[in-house]
Amino acid sequence: MSRRHPLLQPDDEGHYAERAHALDHDSHRRLRAGRHPIDAIAREMAVEESRRRFFGRGAQGIGALALAHLLDGSAFGQAAPVNPFAEPKRIGGLPELPHFAPKAKRCIYLHLVGAPPQIETFDYKPKLQSLFDTDLPESIRQGQRLTTMTSGQTRFPIAPSIFKFAQHGKSGAWVSELLPYTAKMVDDIAIIRSMHTDAINHEPAITFFQTGFMIAGRPCIGSWMSYGLGTMNANLPAFVVLQAKHKHPKANVQAISARLWSAGFLSGEYSGVGLRSSGDPVLFISNPEGVPPEMRRRMLDGLGKMNELNFQQFGDPETRTRIAQYEMAYRMQSSVPELTDLSKEPESVWENYGPDSREPGSFANSVLMARRLAERGVRFIQLYHRGWDVHGNLPEVLASQCKEIDQPCYALVQDLKQRGMLDDTLVILAGEFGRTVYCQGRLTPTDYGRDHHPRAFSLWMAGGGIKPGIVHGETDDFSYNITKDPVHVRDFHATLMQCFGIHHERFTYKYQGLAMKLTGTDPSKVVKALLA
Repeated sequence: MSRRHPLLQPDDEGHYAERAHALDHDSHRRLRAGRHPIDAIAREMAVEESRRRFFGRGAQGIGALALAHLLDGSAFGQAAPVNPFAEPKRIGGLPELPHFAPKAKRCIYLHLVGAPPQIETFDYKPKLQSLFDTDLPESIRQGQRLTTMTSGQTRFPIAPSIFKFAQHGKSGAWVSELLPYTAKMVDDIAIIRSMHTDAINHEPAITFFQTGFMIAGRPCIGSWMSYGLGTMNANLPAFVVLQAKHKHPKANVQAISARLWSAGFLSGEYSGVGLRSSGDPVLFISNPEGVPPEMRRRMLDGLGKMNELNFQQFGDPETRTRIAQYEMAYRMQSSVPELTDLSKEPESVWENYGPDSREPGSFANSVLMARRLAERGVRFIQLYHRGWDVHGNLPEVLASQCKEIDQPCYALVQDLKQRGMLDDTLVILAGEFGRTVYCQGRLTPTDYGRDHHPRAFSLWMAGGGIKPGIVHGETDDFSYNITKDPVHVRDFHATLMQCFGIHHERFTYKYQGLAMKLTGTDPSKVVKALLA
């Protein structure tokens, strides 16, 4: 532009001064459109705003992956400053990230939807055996909020676990007989027994774990990572989501939706891409019948030009996002068939992951697919496995659920280690909260159920900068309250980002006048005791 009008320029957040709005109103009130001198300035101001939106949001938002690819790795034709901590062949991401040398390059996050009970898995409480069917002391419960499923109970009878525990590894970690393979690798993982959360129901609790906020609409962890760190493979999405099937017919299944892998207020390009276990791995990725690849290419080229014209007219960054998504889908027509062809995996791999691994969509098969995605440079792999909401039939259902995941999880960690990938691949196994020590519903010596419990639960992490072979945190004799080293969900998020070389307080995104971040506005800290 030849001239600039400071009064009529928007500020860094795109807002105009009150005087500018007054002049604009005066223009339309006094004269017909186009007759007032300020109208020419307003037209220029609109063009300037489009450019500001493009350069301000495009360089860090949609341009991170889309423009870097379209412009051969440089934004707007100018070489970006070199970040010594970024991968040499990284595509997109924010130039200032990572803030320091990362230990993790990728993450495989295994979420057990429904929340497994810590008392049956990692939090051994032998004193409960003598308290069978006695009432939970009020001094322990301390008036804790209850769900509507047990708030009407007249009693809260203690239900000791019927499963045996034993100590394993150099740390002497207690692990349930339900997880014999996990017990063999306790020296490779860090068990956290002092997790706690703010949510007591599934939807807000899962949303909180995945986005840092209990109400849907915020970016999830995978979206934050792909936005900030870009991708290591231009032919696959930076963030992929898998949904594994469960087997037991009595398992209580919680609904999940794409809101959990949404990019929220970030560009839609950073949403998770679902990979299916049947039919086309990715919906609509195959060419329609009768449409050869050459025609598809011409169609995308023409559509890209039309979208570019649309962008030049309206300046909406999501238009460029749409172009990038079309191009990614085209490239995935070649990369996805190779990814999902498991026929070349050696027999030893199938044996390690267990008998279910040949069944498409099973947890074992999905975990193997997660390893292949990580191997090909996918930044964040989110895998959901449902059926863990054990309000009743716990002994029967939980035994089945644990058998489905135990051997595949062991195989995954050992597989990554053998391939030299565990050091820079963060693996997480977690639910959204824990389960109560008291029984929900009818209690017998062989059958019981457990309600939701946000005040204390367990998870494990491995690789990617996490200290192996440790047990962190303690709970009381009832696994009800934390007595040592509590870890809040926000602390978990801060620690996860630390593994990726990101300072959680400095990784923000401006939205509605606020500097948004995964860890939110409440206090959070990196749990340094978990770091290698």
